[in-house]
Amino acid sequence: MTYKKKLIEVAIPLEAINAASAREKSIRHGHPSTLHLWWARRPLAACRAVLFAQLVDDPSSHPDKFSTEEDVEAERKRLFQIIEDLVKWENSTNEEVLERARAEIRASCGGELPPVYDPFSGGGSIPLEAQRLGLPAYGSDLNPVAVMIGKAMIEIPPKFKDMEPIHPGIKDRSFYRNAEGLAEDVKYYGEWMREKAFERIGHLYPKVDLPQEPGGGQATVIAWIWARTVPSPDPAFADVHVPIASSFLLSSKKGKEAWIKPIVDRASKTITYEIRTGGSKEDWAKAKEGTKQGRGAHFRCLMSGTAITPDYVKTTGKAGDMKQTLIAIVAEGKRTRAYLSATTEHEVLAMNCQPNWEPDAPLPRHPQYVGVAGYGFETFGDLFTDRQLVALNTFSELLDEVEEVIRNDWKGSAETEIEMPLIAGGNGRQAYAQAIRVYLSFAISKTLNLGSSLTSWMSDRGALREIFARQAIPMVWDFAEVNFFSNSGGSWMTPIDKISMSIAAFANNSEGSIFQKSAAQPIDFENFVVSTDPPYYDNVPYADISDFFYVWLRRNLRNVFQELFSTLSVPKAEELVADRMRHGGAANAEKFFMDGMNNAIEQLALHSNEGIPATIYYAFKQSEIAQEGISSTGWSSFLQAVLNAGYAVHGTWPVRTESPGRIRGIGSNALANSVVLVCRRKEAAAETITRAEFIRALKRELPPAIEELQAANVSPADMPQSAIGPGMGVFSRYKAVLEADDSPMTVKTALQLINAELDEYLNDLHGDFDPDTRFAATWFEQNGYDKGDYGAADNLARARGIAVESVKHAGIIESSAGKVRILKRAELDPDWDPEEDTHLTIWECCQYLIRTLENEGEYAAAELLKKIGSERAETVKDLAYYLYDVCGNKRQDAKEATSYNGLIAVWTDLTRLAATIHVTDKNRQTRMDI
Repeated sequence: MTYKKKLIEVAIPLEAINAASAREKSIRHGHPSTLHLWWARRPLAACRAVLFAQLVDDPSSHPDKFSTEEDVEAERKRLFQIIEDLVKWENSTNEEVLERARAEIRASCGGELPPVYDPFSGGGSIPLEAQRLGLPAYGSDLNPVAVMIGKAMIEIPPKFKDMEPIHPGIKDRSFYRNAEGLAEDVKYYGEWMREKAFERIGHLYPKVDLPQEPGGGQATVIAWIWARTVPSPDPAFADVHVPIASSFLLSSKKGKEAWIKPIVDRASKTITYEIRTGGSKEDWAKAKEGTKQGRGAHFRCLMSGTAITPDYVKTTGKAGDMKQTLIAIVAEGKRTRAYLSATTEHEVLAMNCQPNWEPDAPLPRHPQYVGVAGYGFETFGDLFTDRQLVALNTFSELLDEVEEVIRNDWKGSAETEIEMPLIAGGNGRQAYAQAIRVYLSFAISKTLNLGSSLTSWMSDRGALREIFARQAIPMVWDFAEVNFFSNSGGSWMTPIDKISMSIAAFANNSEGSIFQKSAAQPIDFENFVVSTDPPYYDNVPYADISDFFYVWLRRNLRNVFQELFSTLSVPKAEELVADRMRHGGAANAEKFFMDGMNNAIEQLALHSNEGIPATIYYAFKQSEIAQEGISSTGWSSFLQAVLNAGYAVHGTWPVRTESPGRIRGIGSNALANSVVLVCRRKEAAAETITRAEFIRALKRELPPAIEELQAANVSPADMPQSAIGPGMGVFSRYKAVLEADDSPMTVKTALQLINAELDEYLNDLHGDFDPDTRFAATWFEQNGYDKGDYGAADNLARARGIAVESVKHAGIIESSAGKVRILKRAELDPDWDPEEDTHLTIWECCQYLIRTLENEGEYAAAELLKKIGSERAETVKDLAYYLYDVCGNKRQDAKEATSYNGLIAVWTDLTRLAATIHVTDKNRQTRMDI
């Protein structure tokens, strides 16, 4: 079919998108990620930009409006500016900016805003951003925790848009828009729950007496620090439980150091714990290691010095003999943390709590993701102390009561008092009370992340470390039990405040729905736009670790969403992930994934809007990239599934959440976090070609495509993934590419050929440089900044028609005592001026630009670029691309590669800034007001 090319198929302002995505990681207030934990969310800025570029026509599709290349480029720049405004976090609720984007989408989509569907909606980033752009937003996921998060973001807030809060207290504002009223009510009734809970169990959270030094009087406890214990393996002390603690440090902040000193009395067979400050280096070293000995569950017995082995710890845990002892208390001091010795009263109070319920769902047996496996933890209830269970139960039991209070506080019209539940589409009294219950249940769920016996204490920050600091349930030997009624992080009001701010910032501009469904199941609706973030092929089994939240959400929301929480645990058999444990080996796991992914993407290709390309995110695993490069097993398997489903790839765009100018290592963060594939259905009449014909097509089509990517200032670090788009565009438009034995070429082979063609292109850039630069580039590739023999340098220079003295005269190298080396940037002439250099080389221009950028900033670098001149600028950029490739693929010099990548990352800003600088004479420059 004929179609109009969309912007995303031609060009996007990638660096602006990536910069906004990287910045978003530091946003906490009001960000949807603070509503409830979900793993591996796509940045909202990227989702918003991709959707916009996916729906808006590229100017080249309208030759009647934009007849010249200059007109096309000017229109693209206008659309780019809309995207650059759109991705800023501050504009995520700016209606003027959002409406400008919606108007462009309408203009390109026949006056309508088409529906968007994400069958792997997860944390809901894509449907949320579709809704923000005014598009009908739909998503589905197999995991009920993800579905519930999606409903709380997409479905519930629009039901109560622009409604005033109903609570009887003092209102925060006089005018309410979007879901601000709902947000305020969540905060109000969350505070009500805290007060009621404290009335019932506040005595379990007593204050502590402060010594005079930290201020005296009584203080609220922030956390109780516990260590797990096992019976001493020494028969002489078999009746003594000894601590297995990974650290006795409480605070390593300078001037606020505090640590725990175990006092061992072998005669009385007791161990007590005292708080110490100061101390020798030996004291600090011992405190830092606790009783741990190396990696894993290796400890030493404080009573006898006997080794405590991992097998002993596991045997003890399985026998139910692993216990815990209070070793310190952290309290709220006078503008600082107060670290206090444990007291018997506090320990006894905590140990004598009697919970009336605990989740008895069994823990998954997946040692890679469940670190507590094998230590006697059998159910999710085992992950909590008795006092934590009492508190969590109290909050859960208050949900029924607060729901009744909300219903009584409702003062709506007769129509809205009709008892229609939330799940049936209600938006009156019953539905509103249930909606607030959802968010208060999320608050309970969020407290779990800092409210179990797997929460550790960070001595460098003086704060709690959440369980899911990484995507696994870890084993923690010494843990911090938070006080839910303190004023610090981990308290009940912390999640209440964060959830309230999230709700207030949600989009309410269109309808939306999130439902539970396996992506491999048939789709029963048509003509939607596809934007989705499928799971990585051997991804984390989120079904296993999300049970940590599910068992509590099920208890608290089963009566509101009966079908969603009908199972005892999260469905696992259908989860689309190549889990070797679940499927009995690697081969079966990969087959399961490939079959399921083929089915899922085939459904999308069959039912989606043919006039609009699909966008599919792929999350790179950097460890795999380091081992296999961009033709890695996961990436090639995923691409194969996309092609098998009937799609052809029309583009690939690397999306980052790390700043591209600050890459820490080649092969680790040097590659994009995600790649967005732009796909359309393959033509029905696609033909078959040979390997030789494919290579000829690559050589013909890939270089101009790479030139366009360079012109768009795609960074060197992102170029390998970006070049995949046009390369796979060639490969995927054919029915098959046949090898010499008539077998179809694999995607993995095609990726390798595309990468080889990119390398050849970058190497060919070498021939366009001046002879001195070509000498320097080759010498650098062979020697870096190290010395080499003069004879080898002489041969290299002669081959380029110059002498070594020419390169020395250019100020590039040092030559003495039969050795030659390239000057480092710090050694270059500090007074260099390109306008006065009679032997100017591209090498110098590039190196001086980088030095100026890194030492003096962007404006100084732009001034220098202005002097270098536009006729040389593009060649300087080519050299930066070439040298990045040398550093990354040949020299493995991450630090040097970062400099070249950083120059390209800001190239657009430098050229834009340079255009505002007017040169009046050789020694004076002024900035023009334009």
